[in-house]
Amino acid sequence: MFKKTYIPFVLLLTILVSCTDNFDELNTDPNRPKEITPGVMLGQLQYQIVNSTVNASRNFTHELMQVDAPRASAGGGGLHRYIVNPGSGVWNNFYTYLTDIEDIYIIADKLNENNYKAISLIYKSWSYSILTDLYGDVPYSQATKAIEGNFKPTFDKQKDIYIQLLKNLETANALLDETKALTYGGDMLYNSNALSGGKNPGILKWKKFCNSLRLRLLLRISKREGEVNVKEQITAILADPAANPVFTTNADEAIFRYPGTFPFFNPFYNARQVDWRDGSYYTKFFMDRMNESGDPRRAAWATQVKSGTENVFRGIESGYPTTLEYAVGSNSSYSDALKTLPQLGLMMTLAEVEFIKAELAVKGYTTGSTAEKHYESGIAASMTQWGVSMPAGFITQPGVAFNTTAAAEKQLEQIMLQKYYAYFFVDYQSWFEKRRTGYPVLPRGNGIPSENTFPSRVPYPTYLQSLNPEALAGAVASMGGDDSDIKVWWDK
Repeated sequence: MFKKTYIPFVLLLTILVSCTDNFDELNTDPNRPKEITPGVMLGQLQYQIVNSTVNASRNFTHELMQVDAPRASAGGGGLHRYIVNPGSGVWNNFYTYLTDIEDIYIIADKLNENNYKAISLIYKSWSYSILTDLYGDVPYSQATKAIEGNFKPTFDKQKDIYIQLLKNLETANALLDETKALTYGGDMLYNSNALSGGKNPGILKWKKFCNSLRLRLLLRISKREGEVNVKEQITAILADPAANPVFTTNADEAIFRYPGTFPFFNPFYNARQVDWRDGSYYTKFFMDRMNESGDPRRAAWATQVKSGTENVFRGIESGYPTTLEYAVGSNSSYSDALKTLPQLGLMMTLAEVEFIKAELAVKGYTTGSTAEKHYESGIAASMTQWGVSMPAGFITQPGVAFNTTAAAEKQLEQIMLQKYYAYFFVDYQSWFEKRRTGYPVLPRGNGIPSENTFPSRVPYPTYLQSLNPEALAGAVASMGGDDSDIKVWWDK
């Protein structure tokens, strides 16, 4: 009996030991990286974070800024009636991604990989600028510290956040080294993974994105000159384009181009027609101005509908009464081509930089050209970005031609209208700029309750009342409230 039980046990023990000896080898996924490097994390981060902003543009900004409006909207709610729900931004997603951004920096620092450190600082600055422009004061200095046991970060003041973001971008500009490739690859934005002739053209594009973003943020806080040395920093960037290069061609643009291979698809590629275009239409404000000028971007952006025997681009009212409902298929909506368009992953474009320079030129800065030329270059850059040709005489026609003799405020209004169109699918930027400048002037729908004002921010997510009540209360007190009509620091 003893031998009968002992021998099988020894055999079983031998088998178990043998299996254990080969366990790692047999159970290793050949497709799974063996170590976490900045390159392993970077590509997925780039894809996921831009998906959040592209979706936000489609589902939030476009309705609020009268790009589109829902086909039917009963109950008195809706962004087009200036109802902004708490937390209806990218808070959850961005703070998750910011943890990854911080990890990339920490790992890159240990590996002495300055280019990855710089890229993480650029993403950090881009992400936090959107967060703070959405909400105002937000967790920054103590955010992404959960691994250290800090689950209740304090909220930093927007002024302090902006000062640090600008410092981060200055640091990133200095860290970027065009003579080095990204050791671990992974860059899906600029493909700065290898050298070409001893130089890294992708890293130069990262530099241009870094400094273009600096200009965006400095212009955003220009009313706070004196609290921050805005003019000094803008002048320094413009005065030394070799040290502080910005976008100069469409090839420089910060656009995540979807490969269209698993898993990196355009986020709308499988959207059903009922969700993509049957539920909302472009507005009259958005479409009528394009119709008046014969804007060729209509063909890239919108469907046509029948009007008698003609195919036309037609929009609907925004902020309409709750009793109104538009028929399915009766007005222009989003082109199906946008659902699979590789270049929809928009972060920042050449057109925006040219319009920034146009405004700066109007304000007296030395930009290298005139406000008129920057304005015209901005329009041309947007056309090129969307793959359409500018019709002959487009920029010289009434309503588009830049009025060089008009007052500065009128010139700004012209610039901002074209910038508005160039912001198509660029996260929340057209709303932020509307808050900063007042332009474009949007018509007020007669279905908007008289007490509803155009929103100045997004209220904080309601779950913070239970998860981080003390810090939230401090932020609300500092901001002067938590309503959508509370102005953020740079807007006061």
